[in-house]
Amino acid sequence: MNRVFLFIICFIVLFNSCRTPKDVSYFQGIENLTEEQRLAMNQKYVPRICIDDVLIINVTSPDRESVTPFTPPPYGYYLPGESEIGISATTQNLFTYLVDEDGFINFPLLGRIHVAGMTINETIRMMEEKVRESAPAAVVSVQIANFKVGIFGEVKEANLYTIKTPRISILDLVSMAGDLTIMADRKNVWLLRDNNGEKEQVCMDLTDPAIFASPFYYLQQNDMVYVMPNKAQKRNSRYSNKDNVKVSMFSVIVSSLSVISSAILTLRAQNRN
Repeated sequence: MNRVFLFIICFIVLFNSCRTPKDVSYFQGIENLTEEQRLAMNQKYVPRICIDDVLIINVTSPDRESVTPFTPPPYGYYLPGESEIGISATTQNLFTYLVDEDGFINFPLLGRIHVAGMTINETIRMMEEKVRESAPAAVVSVQIANFKVGIFGEVKEANLYTIKTPRISILDLVSMAGDLTIMADRKNVWLLRDNNGEKEQVCMDLTDPAIFASPFYYLQQNDMVYVMPNKAQKRNSRYSNKDNVKVSMFSVIVSSLSVISSAILTLRAQNRN
């Protein structure tokens, strides 16, 4: 009877050591979602201009002289017959405009323009309407130059990333960071956001497929994501590296003994039969 009991205990230990913890998997239960829940995931997101954004704004036109007042040198003031100067990394700074604490930029000839809270397309349409009063064929382009998001905590590559696309999701950022570590708490991922001066903190669960329908699934510029450690990692933090090695060795020995004991008990049972 004692041998049977020992065999059961060893089997349980071996099974628990080999199985994959449930909390490691992303989007659990996604195959069981209803059609209504799936439709809720198909959200659209367009980033909006925020305070402290740096905008690259260019005004062009077939009639170059008409847009000269809206274009800083050297591009706007080249002489007839001279080769046009391209927008290099150095000259690009001449086309950037900081969104101040009140949400305004100071643009040549047009003066102060409020852009905070507007999308890129809304800003383009608004500025083209103003510029075309003087230059009917003018075309305006707007881009956010300092769109950055960061991730740290239990990730493989914590970093501050510059984003060149108009939008990025929390999963895109996790992929850029090389995925979460095995010691990450995937149910406890915090988004820290400065929303035009107002601080927001949101906890997200990456094991829940409802993350796709979350209003925080897409990130804003300057968002920071912190991935909390799981309970095992928190417990390990109490020990030194030397203690961790001892614990790991002990775990290996226990697992090995469990396998050996299981094998011996199985062989004895077969010999009796």
